[in-house]
Amino acid sequence: MTATESTDVLVIGSGFGGAIAAYHLAAGGARVVVLERGPWLTAEEFDHDFKLGSSYTRIFDFVVGDGMSVLGGNCVGGGSVVYFATMPRAPRFVFQRHGSIGRRMWPASISRDTLDPWYDRVVEALPVTMQSWEKVPYAGGLWAAACDHAGRTANPVPSAVDVDRCTNCNWMMAGCRFDAKRSLLLNYLPAALAHGAQIRPLHEVQHLTSNADGSYRVHYRIVDEEDYRVLHDHGAIDAKIVVIAAGAGATPVILQRSAATLGPMPRAVGRYFSGNGERLNTAVFDEDRVREVLGLSRGDGLAYAANQIGRGPTVASWDRLDAALPEYERFSLEQLYFPPGLGTILAQVPGADDPTWFGVRKKEMLEQWQSWLTIFTMSEDDNEGVFGPPPATGNAHRMSQQMLGHGPLRYRPTANTWRGWSLADAEVKDILERDGLARVRPWTNDVVGAYTVHPLASCRIGDDPATSALDDRHELRNHPGIFVTDGSAVPGALTVNPALTIAALAERAMPGIVRAARERGVAVRYGAPSPDGETAGRRAVARTA
Repeated sequence: MTATESTDVLVIGSGFGGAIAAYHLAAGGARVVVLERGPWLTAEEFDHDFKLGSSYTRIFDFVVGDGMSVLGGNCVGGGSVVYFATMPRAPRFVFQRHGSIGRRMWPASISRDTLDPWYDRVVEALPVTMQSWEKVPYAGGLWAAACDHAGRTANPVPSAVDVDRCTNCNWMMAGCRFDAKRSLLLNYLPAALAHGAQIRPLHEVQHLTSNADGSYRVHYRIVDEEDYRVLHDHGAIDAKIVVIAAGAGATPVILQRSAATLGPMPRAVGRYFSGNGERLNTAVFDEDRVREVLGLSRGDGLAYAANQIGRGPTVASWDRLDAALPEYERFSLEQLYFPPGLGTILAQVPGADDPTWFGVRKKEMLEQWQSWLTIFTMSEDDNEGVFGPPPATGNAHRMSQQMLGHGPLRYRPTANTWRGWSLADAEVKDILERDGLARVRPWTNDVVGAYTVHPLASCRIGDDPATSALDDRHELRNHPGIFVTDGSAVPGALTVNPALTIAALAERAMPGIVRAARERGVAVRYGAPSPDGETAGRRAVARTA
């Protein structure tokens, strides 16, 4: 393509931040185009295997940085297609955090109370429900029983999963074949399509330029559908409003690359990255002790031995989400299923001397894989990630045909971050090694550095221009008409799964973006109801894809 198209609103990315913007602006009457760098898959295309070219490698983006690796979605629907659909609200104390800057990170206009109505809108749209103990699968029950045995509390988590549809296959990270997981393919995106929005997969945005009339030109390349290292035709689209929602690992890279043509970016673009304070521990259970100490049985002579059965996080311990505790000492602990592959590589052998993540002892540990339990920590980190110079194209230098890349993110955990991780590691060990139930050790950082599946804060909102890239309306400072609504806008770690907060912030940003669009001559209104995610929506997605 050589001609430049035009639209009212150009949305970059189709995860929570992009899909919510696309729906509301299209429903309000604006012409909307969504550019998504990944493919567009429907339920029947989600595979239950790890072969190259399967959905697992096609819809993920794993970027190895210098000290931090980021795992995210790379498809229409973004992270919602690969997430585990655990949807808690952020604790109240999160909005009062100071972090490393010595002042409140969040804008004064945002608190748990002011965000609650926007949480409610997302909960209605997906919807999100609280799971019952009767629906909790084996791994969640084991974690809950161990917490109770150690004098801790545990709770089923709120979830965007239709548990009556769920088969407990534990392939949620490869996309849900059964439409049990409420991804954006079932609600906001089909609703946006119904109102005339266009969604274009395999379109990777490279940079933005400005036009004489104050609008923006968005430049993209077409990604090869099989080998993501190959870029084909280029094109451009003019838009009066640009909403960037490419994810916390890609949004700052696009903006950094655009500085040469748009002018200087706010200092906070590409700074203050947070990995949501995430860390993982693997416990290898003694089946006899599980039976003797916890009294558990699957009814087939096994106490547990069911790591492959379930649906990701179903039970969490929130005892340490206590506002009275000092900052960096608050965290949540969640039972988590991590599929074979990265999880088995990074798991260390409890009680072993070096080497701890490979060798004979690791091979013996792998033979017990069904008796593993992975515990996921989300704590308060120090926003210590910084993005270096952007690559020539995309958000990373692609190292393989799909999924794997090397990116410009540098991360060196501070003493504050390590304090939270160490306290969480000790807590997991105390709960699970009590009375010989299991042997526990955290994942190694030696292979890919720290790691996160919930990247945040690389273009964050705030009141202080020196430490925030966006104002409290999500508009990029000194660049009117450009808004950021993905996880990069979240100011810092949340101590819980962030998807619901990202979505609520995007919903909250929409009235202001609609006003900005109207001021720029777009005939658009705000006020669309929660999208209908029932059968008609699924059919609309299937037809268009």
